Amino acid sequence: MAKNITSQTLQRLPLYLSYLMSLEKSGNISATAIAEALGLNDVQVRKDLASVSRGGRPRTGYVTFELISDIGRFLGFQNHDGVVVAGMGNFGKSMLGFDGFSEYGFDVVCGFDCNESIVGEKINSKPILHISELKNFCRERNIKIGIITVPENSAQEVCDMMTDSGIVYILNFASVHLNVPRGVRVHNENIPISLAMLARRSFFENDT
Repeated sequence: MAKNITSQTLQRLPLYLSYLMSLEKSGNISATAIAEALGLNDVQVRKDLASVSRGGRPRTGYVTFELISDIGRFLGFQNHDGVVVAGMGNFGKSMLGFDGFSEYGFDVVCGFDCNESIVGEKINSKPILHISELKNFCRERNIKIGIITVPENSAQEVCDMMTDSGIVYILNFASVHLNVPRGVRVHNENIPISLAMLARRSFFENDT
């Protein structure tokens, strides 16, 4: 089970999990009901769920809390990996203040910035340290995940500092391509482009 999972299935699993977590956990749910709620193909949803869970039963479907556990276990949400955020503008600060990451197995533990006026502050009991302390902090705590929310002209420098600190997974919110060593994975989250894609897709759907 889950050995031959596709990248498309991997992208859909968090969507299923998010929906399931909004439901009453003590009930049952079928793959068809999930597909209808999310506007997906029920055969595909059934295949996706079967790749990570053996809990499905004819007529009764899945026990909701068991399916949540199976998906979460596959995605590693029980690991509680430490995460650091570089860039303490409004967006970066909101990441420190958001408590919802823990539900998905991530602990945002610290923020970093070069602005001396905010270094030493705490947000949600999480410290803001100077960016020069990033390397020691991450290596001492074996941090492998970093989030970049700095301006474009600083993103590559911060990225280099993260990879030199042992970070191998980077979520990048700066609108710039990052060059990383082999073995480091970057996911670029460009909000303006995502909005443009959403708007254009809606336009074409309404035009058909």
